[in-house]
Amino acid sequence: MAPPAKVTHLFAGIAVSEFERMAAWYERLLGRPPDIVPHAREVMWSATAAGSIYVVADADHAGSALLTLAVADLDSLLFDLAKRGIDAGPVEKVGAGGRKATVVDPEGNRIAFAQISG
Repeated sequence: MAPPAKVTHLFAGIAVSEFERMAAWYERLLGRPPDIVPHAREVMWSATAAGSIYVVADADHAGSALLTLAVADLDSLLFDLAKRGIDAGPVEKVGAGGRKATVVDPEGNRIAFAQISG
């Protein structure tokens, strides 16, 4: 059996039905304009050196995304989100000392922010 191809970058997609409204919402969530606008129905943010998040118009698949982003300081992130008018759900304990909070966008996509200790 051949070894799997080496992954060099991860693109995490979030399908939305109301593209303009949701692109603006994700700009507020992520705290900045998109890094790349591939075309009129897609925007993209670099999340890490090897990972990107994109929002794309796709009404048939909207509202079903599940995405978790690991962060260094969950409390600071939640404070910043609150200043931008974005409410995260309650902070939950996960694993051995980790914590996470989940934001649900207006179309039902779930974006969790996790601080993993250890």
